Amino acid sequence: MTTALLTHPACLLHTNPPAHPERVERLKVVDAALSGARFAPLRRVEAPDCVDADILLAHPKRYLDRVKTAAPARGYHALDPDTHMAPGTLEAAFRAIGANIRAVDMVLDGEVRNAFAAIRPPGHHAEAETPMGFCIFGNVSIAAKHALERRGLGRVAIVDFDVHHGNGTQNLVGDDARIFFASTHQMPLYPGSGAASETGAHGNIVNVPLAPGSDGAVFRREVEARILPALRAHRPELILISAGFDAHRDDPLAQLNLLEEDYIWITNQLCDVADTCAGGRVVSTLEGGYDLEALASSVAAHVDVLMERGE
Repeated sequence: MTTALLTHPACLLHTNPPAHPERVERLKVVDAALSGARFAPLRRVEAPDCVDADILLAHPKRYLDRVKTAAPARGYHALDPDTHMAPGTLEAAFRAIGANIRAVDMVLDGEVRNAFAAIRPPGHHAEAETPMGFCIFGNVSIAAKHALERRGLGRVAIVDFDVHHGNGTQNLVGDDARIFFASTHQMPLYPGSGAASETGAHGNIVNVPLAPGSDGAVFRREVEARILPALRAHRPELILISAGFDAHRDDPLAQLNLLEEDYIWITNQLCDVADTCAGGRVVSTLEGGYDLEALASSVAAHVDVLMERGE
């Protein structure tokens, strides 16, 4: 067994206007960080394209049609003030979804024990019919629905440690009792959702807002107290991770103070739960992270753990 790394050059074709924080260089530094000798054992897989039916697992056709129509032949089209499309965006978004679906299939088929999808655009802010926060489609939500509807799983979990609340994921899965969703995030901060009182239609949502300035000790304490017991109680057959690294102390978009050691810790904790109830099956996908150096080192630390646990 090993760890799969799924990505595609098309994810570099999604560009944003100058000075936009979600820039091509993010994926370039991730690619560079995972190209060293210690990452040679990774099983590297080119992300396939997705098909419309994949997107329709989580989004209505009218929304997919609207996004397709908005794709520009040149320049940029603003879906909202933060979320843009360029000529290469649609393929990048389709490959991001394809990476997540292929990763789920590889893990469920026993080809690998776990996987990391190095993709962009990210997805955890995209609601059913609303692109926002740099996100167009709910990559991880689609992967969860694929595992349930097509691969026959009965319960899955999504854990999101991005510094921003995964409002899109909550919107897409909150009414499905088969899906447990937990999010740690700074509050107050964009998008303004994610209060602890938001628990989902079936009590399947756990939101853990963290005050600005919170460090790794606070993060670990809250995860241990509030997320891990609920995650274990759900007994997921697959754990999906929305791996945003913008809670790092060096990130320019927020004010949490996590370090690489904290990402190592949370990755191990989630793998521990997966070992007890999901045969170790974990699929992680890139969300945020906007300081390039911190992003590269944090992703490397995260994938290091996945590789250790995938042996």
